[in-house]
Amino acid sequence: MATAPGLCWCRWGSLAPLPCPRWRGPSPPGPSPWPRAWPRPAPRPGPHPAPRPGGPARTGAATARPPGRRARRSAPARIFSCSLWILIASSSCLKSQTQLPFLKNKLSDEINYTKTVSESIAQLGYLMRVPSSQVRIQICKCIISFYDAKPPRKQLSGYQRTVANYKIQMAELGGLAETLVLSLALVENQLAEKLWVLKALQHLSSSGVNCKLMMKAQAASRICSHLNDVDPSGQLLFRSSEILWNLLENTPQEEIVNQLSNLECIYALKEVFMNLLMHGFRHYDRQLRNDLLVIATLIAENLEAPMIESGFTKQLILLATFSEVKIYNHLSRGFKFTYSYEDFEMKKLLFNIVAVLAKDLCAVQLLSEGKVILALFYYVKPNEKPGVHDWSAAQYEELQLHAIATLASVAPLLIDDYMTCQGNTRLLMFLEWCVGQDPFFGQGNSFHGTGGRGNKLSQMRYSLRVLRPVVSLCDNAVNLDLCDQGAISQLLDLLKYAANISKEKEDAIILEIQTDILLILSIVCENDLHRKELFGCEGVDILIPLLKMDPKKFYSGLGHNRLLFSTLDCLWCCVMGCYIAEDYFLEKEGIFLLLDLLALKQKNMCNLILGILVEFCDNHKTASHINTWRGHKDQTAASLLIQLWRQEEKELGVKQDSNGKIIDPKKPLVTSFQKQQGVMPMSANCPSIAILEVSENMRAKIYSLLYKIGFENLPGLSAKDFVTLAIIRRYLDFKVGEVWNEVLAELKEEEFRPVTPDQEALKVISEVTESVGKMVAALQTEMLESHQHQELQEEEKIYTKIQAIHKQKEMVNKSWENFLTRTSNYEALKKAKRLQEKSVEASRSKSRSQNATTHSTEVKGLNTTVASGRLVTVESTPSQLTGGPLADTDLSLGKISVRGGALKKIKGVKVLDPFKKDSVSIK
Repeated sequence: MATAPGLCWCRWGSLAPLPCPRWRGPSPPGPSPWPRAWPRPAPRPGPHPAPRPGGPARTGAATARPPGRRARRSAPARIFSCSLWILIASSSCLKSQTQLPFLKNKLSDEINYTKTVSESIAQLGYLMRVPSSQVRIQICKCIISFYDAKPPRKQLSGYQRTVANYKIQMAELGGLAETLVLSLALVENQLAEKLWVLKALQHLSSSGVNCKLMMKAQAASRICSHLNDVDPSGQLLFRSSEILWNLLENTPQEEIVNQLSNLECIYALKEVFMNLLMHGFRHYDRQLRNDLLVIATLIAENLEAPMIESGFTKQLILLATFSEVKIYNHLSRGFKFTYSYEDFEMKKLLFNIVAVLAKDLCAVQLLSEGKVILALFYYVKPNEKPGVHDWSAAQYEELQLHAIATLASVAPLLIDDYMTCQGNTRLLMFLEWCVGQDPFFGQGNSFHGTGGRGNKLSQMRYSLRVLRPVVSLCDNAVNLDLCDQGAISQLLDLLKYAANISKEKEDAIILEIQTDILLILSIVCENDLHRKELFGCEGVDILIPLLKMDPKKFYSGLGHNRLLFSTLDCLWCCVMGCYIAEDYFLEKEGIFLLLDLLALKQKNMCNLILGILVEFCDNHKTASHINTWRGHKDQTAASLLIQLWRQEEKELGVKQDSNGKIIDPKKPLVTSFQKQQGVMPMSANCPSIAILEVSENMRAKIYSLLYKIGFENLPGLSAKDFVTLAIIRRYLDFKVGEVWNEVLAELKEEEFRPVTPDQEALKVISEVTESVGKMVAALQTEMLESHQHQELQEEEKIYTKIQAIHKQKEMVNKSWENFLTRTSNYEALKKAKRLQEKSVEASRSKSRSQNATTHSTEVKGLNTTVASGRLVTVESTPSQLTGGPLADTDLSLGKISVRGGALKKIKGVKVLDPFKKDSVSIK
């Protein structure tokens, strides 16, 4: 049967149960449908079946084979025995054949023939150049069928289906998506074909690999520029927006936005959006409108996009302020909010795009003309009359928070409009409502309402976010207007309110509120004595508990570190310079709290605390507080400051020996960075490295603080501390010499010779600096030697004390040995007795009066060397002598006598004193 010339898929392989129609007539007139640049399908290798009657002969004749012998299949036939077709006949069979899955008879066939299959599927994209609408549509249907494959009704024996997404993977490898994007240029004027191509691209764009290929072909720009093409069905806009969304999600967003940031794309996007806005009435239209608004927001984030030139920016601003500000424009005649969910979402998106447009300074004038500030202030008030024909309470709260958040971005740019709308008054009244007792139950459903369920903390949080950047402009008129309305006392009350809440539960919102209030007070009170007096003692009472914060909370992640920094900043700006507040802070032991924080040695905090302490030292009462402070292990403030100096110089890489002595007298303060940087000639108005270094580390502040409390009579310093103190004391001299040396080095670098007097002056200055360094080094050496000598003397004293202790022990031992000798050797006892008698006799006076009576002190017949009397006291008397509990009976100690060191019962013993049971008389 003869049919019109066309195309179809022909199988590669030798299985023939499924016939394939082929063109049986003559070749079609005209040139070959295969473009020269495209690869033609290669002829099937191996034997071919005989041609059908009336059909064209195949290349290669069929070879006969012996009976019973199976024919060898070609390599492609083993993979895809009934799947891959060559386009040679009617296109009606294309879709039906490609819906069938590929077959394999080996597990490795999917990998082994990946290249062959991917190249074959890539031909579908190349065939889009065939000038046939039917072919193009069938190709798109074929590609779409990859994502909706149907299993075959009959399974061929010996073959297995490939994995479900095998065709999709091969399409990715073959670059089909990129080719299909390029084919859009061929179907610009054919709506039906364009819709099928977009539908195929919509399926392909669900893959990240295909999206990258489409991005290379500038798919975003090609598709967006034709959004406003005529399409009664509406499919073109829907599928185009879906493709753009997939590209934004699956590829780098910046690249897609750059492709969309041209005037042609923005014009098309603007026209389509406004058409949907004015004439769209279905739920689907509103959703599509919001999707396009999100894409417009992403484009607006690119400052190079011509949003203002296209007029899109002005229309979006007018639309954002449409319901709050009654301005006559074309929107007022054809548009009205319906308070549906889609319009609610669009309202939030409009607020968001206003905040995005505010980043472009060129759009500020348009924001002012659109009265954006007035429209946003419409929501800075409580929702007093929520009604049925208005936003619900939850929706109004979400819009309110979103509007206030947008106001924080816009208000600093339009400060004149802010003052015209009495922004300070509105915000202070709204903050007063936030701490009021009237019933209000926040929903806390939105992103901006996080943590605000059942309270007004979210409203307070975002109102302070508006106030903080406004006062940060340091506009005198704005800050004066704010303070004249009692803002300082009101902010202090807010701080107390937040502090009471934080006692029950600390979270990030409460800490952020406290931080913002402290920063606002710092900016307002700085350089104004009257405002500092208003802050006064009440503010100090609020700062003291914040300075007592537990250091463990600094790394909690909730914002305690930011709160502490804002507290220190507020202390510096609101207390310093006001003597009443300073004295009250000293009475509250605030200096001790600052030194406690300094003792933590937090690198990012020490510089700020040292600056505050230096400023506080202008008050003559501060030095005594600093000297009185004691830290861990009774550490003094001077010792702490010197430790910070050594730590700072170690980090800066200043060369010193192990004891802290100066190594290079010419450059005692030079850091490793200064050595690496070298000398760079600079202009006279540009500070050099030596000058910049003063503000970049803590050494200058430590020197200033020690200078103010005095370098003499500092308690609690070790010898190493005194060595370091010698350098600190000469810091200013060293720094001046370092600057002069830098000037001299710059002159040499520029090969400039100063006049003779100047050269001599520079030489003298250099020599003086070096001599000061040598003098300090010599002083340090003397200190170390003195300390070493003192340690040796202390060591000798300790050894002398040890020797005295040992000598006393030796004397005791020698006395004991003499005693043992006297008790064990009678001759030694007599010798000792004679020596004792001689000593006694020698001690007596030689001159005696004639009538004096001399009494003998010796007991005749007693051979002892101790002083003896008529009573003998026995120490540690055993119970056998005392009698124990029967001492008062007849068996008492009175019948026991001591004679010759032994116990013996005699009759001549008489107790002299019944109360002295350890004393007996001896006859």
